[in-house]
Amino acid sequence: MPASRTAMDRYFQLTARGSTYSREIRGGIATFFAMSYIVVLNPLILAGADASGASLGFERVAAVTALVAGVLTILMGAWAKYPFALATGLGVNAFVAITVATNPELTWPDMMGVVVLAGLTMLILVLTGFRTAVFNAVPESLKTAIVVGIGLFIALIGLVNAGFVRRIPDVAQTTVPVGLGFEGVLLGWPTLVFVFGLILTIALVVRKVRGGILIGVIAATILAVIVEAVANVGPSVGPEGANPQGWSLVVPELPSGSWIGFPDLSLIGSVSVFGAFGSLGATAALLLTFTILLSIFFDAMGTMVGLANEAKLVDKHGNIPGVDRVLIVDALGAVAGGAGSVSSNQIYVESGAGIGEGARTGIANIVTGLLFLVAMFFTPLISLVPFEAVAPALVVVGFMMVSQVGRIDWQDWGIAIPAFLTFTLMPFTYSIANGLGAGFIAYVLVRTFQGRAREIHPLMWAVAGAFVVFFGIGPIEQLLGVA
Repeated sequence: MPASRTAMDRYFQLTARGSTYSREIRGGIATFFAMSYIVVLNPLILAGADASGASLGFERVAAVTALVAGVLTILMGAWAKYPFALATGLGVNAFVAITVATNPELTWPDMMGVVVLAGLTMLILVLTGFRTAVFNAVPESLKTAIVVGIGLFIALIGLVNAGFVRRIPDVAQTTVPVGLGFEGVLLGWPTLVFVFGLILTIALVVRKVRGGILIGVIAATILAVIVEAVANVGPSVGPEGANPQGWSLVVPELPSGSWIGFPDLSLIGSVSVFGAFGSLGATAALLLTFTILLSIFFDAMGTMVGLANEAKLVDKHGNIPGVDRVLIVDALGAVAGGAGSVSSNQIYVESGAGIGEGARTGIANIVTGLLFLVAMFFTPLISLVPFEAVAPALVVVGFMMVSQVGRIDWQDWGIAIPAFLTFTLMPFTYSIANGLGAGFIAYVLVRTFQGRAREIHPLMWAVAGAFVVFFGIGPIEQLLGVA
């Protein structure tokens, strides 16, 4: 036994990264709890019918979402050896669903084929070293800004998921886009569960209690189940319309029917790789592939940088050792997600919950991945953990990541302005890629204005140019007549 443990310790660098098996297990469980909502949310997003009238089906999407997330997360842990869990990417899946809904010629297999092509292209960019070179070309302070931006973003996700911060309807013609609670007032039992979880988690973390984040999630979940059983709160959006005092998405109640069932995996392979070229035309299909490629390319890079810095897994130059393996698994996530008809899979910012719990190696990922595979058979139980119970962990982890803001050189405006745009636009636009794009373009422009263009790495020019195309994709499509 000791020899076996020593071999595993050496392989995963457990001692070298200052972790323990118990921390990895706790971290893996915490990450799963923080991400498990995607098994319920993804089928809702991909619920629409395509041009042929066919739909993917809730149970099938849920099962394959859990399967692909589990396999990729285990691969990231066992091969790349990092605690970066993967699942269907929010944002990309919504873009996929909207594209299918607004194109009368496009079917689900056609659209998922575009996702596969984007993933294959990204895999080629990784294998040729281009994607790693781009990662290494980013200035250190901009990488720090990415960490801060991810922290703000993940905290906002937690606050919004809990209903503590809500979007104000545009029709109200208000001066701000978001507000506190409902019409400026905190209402409902779910908000109380969030506040309880946040206070408890902060107290445990400040007291340096082992497993503090995980304990907070479990305690808030138990309270949520009791509250729902007694008060019958219900969902925020149900058959009877909107309920501002309801649970954000997942209603924390024990399933009334069977808790277990065999998953339907028939969606795997239901993809037409080049189908979109026939239904949309080559130009439109290529632009669609480019848009998805750029989004997943930089979303993953930003998330990876933020998580690695928070876990202190970067070298003195801010680079991630063995980053090629991480990038390869991430690229395979797009391919596997498209091939399974559940949209592109990518590294999740919610992995920060596990890192905050102490996860530093791939062992935590293996735990998370195994739980996703088990979830295929226990999909009803996924509905036991509401957003409001997980949100406190995301807020606390967000604080931990934002605390690195002092490492940015605020006296150098050539870095300070791009850094500011990077970490403000990530949460304000709800997109990591948007923040990165604005920061990269600003870096190139401001350094040029300073007369220091020679300091800009050639790849930064290329990336900034690509983001100009990314932000201008609408006018470009109109100009080419493919909008």
